Amino acid sequence: MKPGDKVICINDKIDPDKAAEIRQDFEIWITRDKEYTIREILDNSGIVTGVLLEEVHNFPKFFKLINRLQEPAFAIWRFRKLQYSTKPAEAETEAEELVRQAEELVKIER
Repeated sequence: MKPGDKVICINDKIDPDKAAEIRQDFEIWITRDKEYTIREILDNSGIVTGVLLEEVHNFPKFFKLINRLQEPAFAIWRFRKLQYSTKPAEAETEAEELVRQAEELVKIER
């Protein structure tokens, strides 16, 4: 996965033991089966790879574990990359070009 990729949330469950901590760190949480766009991927000091999403913005917090202030990231394993094209405009342009070429061929044959 990389920034700009469309993903779908496959796991929005919160471990009951961590619910209070999650509520404190995240003002907005993700929703299962909802589509999102990756804004940034964070290594989080090698602890767990996290993603920031275009559709979700939370306030930065200081995380003692990674010793820095950052926006809380969602674990990358909570998402699956969607396989459809993220650039429909390019495909449309190519299709329009093929239609134009076909129309020119029809004109030549007449």
